Amino acid sequence: MGESSHNVTVVALLADPDAPTEAARRMAQVLPDRLAERAGGRRFEVEVVSEPFSGGTEDLATVARRTVDRGQDEKWDVVVALTDLPLHSHGRKLVMEVSHEHRAALLSLPSLGGLRLQRKAERAVEEAVLSLVGASGDEAGKAAHRRGLGRFTGRHAPVHPAPVGQEEPADLRYVLSGPRGYLRMLGGMVRANRPWRLVPGLSKALAAALATGAIATVNSTLWSLAAALDTTRLVIATVGSVALMIGWLIIDAHLWHRGKGDSPEARKRTTLYNTSTVLTVGIGVFVCYVGLLAVNLVWALFILNGQVFASLTRTPLHASEYWTLAWFVASVATVGGALGSGLESDEAIRAAAYSKREQERRRMLEDDTDRSTT
Repeated sequence: MGESSHNVTVVALLADPDAPTEAARRMAQVLPDRLAERAGGRRFEVEVVSEPFSGGTEDLATVARRTVDRGQDEKWDVVVALTDLPLHSHGRKLVMEVSHEHRAALLSLPSLGGLRLQRKAERAVEEAVLSLVGASGDEAGKAAHRRGLGRFTGRHAPVHPAPVGQEEPADLRYVLSGPRGYLRMLGGMVRANRPWRLVPGLSKALAAALATGAIATVNSTLWSLAAALDTTRLVIATVGSVALMIGWLIIDAHLWHRGKGDSPEARKRTTLYNTSTVLTVGIGVFVCYVGLLAVNLVWALFILNGQVFASLTRTPLHASEYWTLAWFVASVATVGGALGSGLESDEAIRAAAYSKREQERRRMLEDDTDRSTT
């Protein structure tokens, strides 16, 4: 493959739908100028192609081959594939792999972690493109790319080169390693799921929680209980109600992943997926809890009467009493929300808790399980 007409190098960003496509479109606005500046005035044109190129598989070799084939079919000068699929290579978590021969690169976005994702992705793609247009797989090009990736990952990032098999199209590969690498991948997977979307996605559960909170706030028995609770017990009530909500959502919607294999690699992958599920749902439920706390506090400020409260609880109604009651009622309302979540369909909960990629992956696993049992 060579340069396109008018001495313009066409760079295609082949992106999975949803978050990878959004990231690619933001990249396309800044990459041409940044690449031209670093390539000595060479002109670049960046195209974004959104399609589920990694759909139906978790196999790295298959995804890499699809990337190369797509680039050759379209005759792009350079193709960089972006996916929110957590890919693995020989038991290690893939960050990026590069094929200078085919002028193609594959980047797994979850491996970049949950913080400053766009910035890291732009730097990784920039270094990959410059390596691909400036080298043909020789040692000098590989060394330059390795130095560039070092600048992108940071001095202390848990990213290291990994061996590449002779039959594979790539000639450079970078993976995460160690506990920090595991936490980085986990953070990226949770970010890809966008846990804050869980709150508006569970309308029936929220309605049940809000109704429970509104009724509990005017219940005199709860006034007495809240006035008698210390901070330690309020914290225990918070942890217990949030844990109940998390467990109920995971169990009721069948969000727990059961691995298909017994190998150590399969068990590690299953643990990674389940941990990301717990964190995703946990963050969403905690955001919901904070929202309930705020709503209950406003409702208490509006509805409670100081004289009635003091006559029933023998405690004056001050700011601390408003706060304690709203805090305790938020825990009670969260339990009501857990029960209300049973009215949601499994698909609604999964749509709220997972990215499109993760939903597709779980449907594929369910289909495989159904076929194996029939």
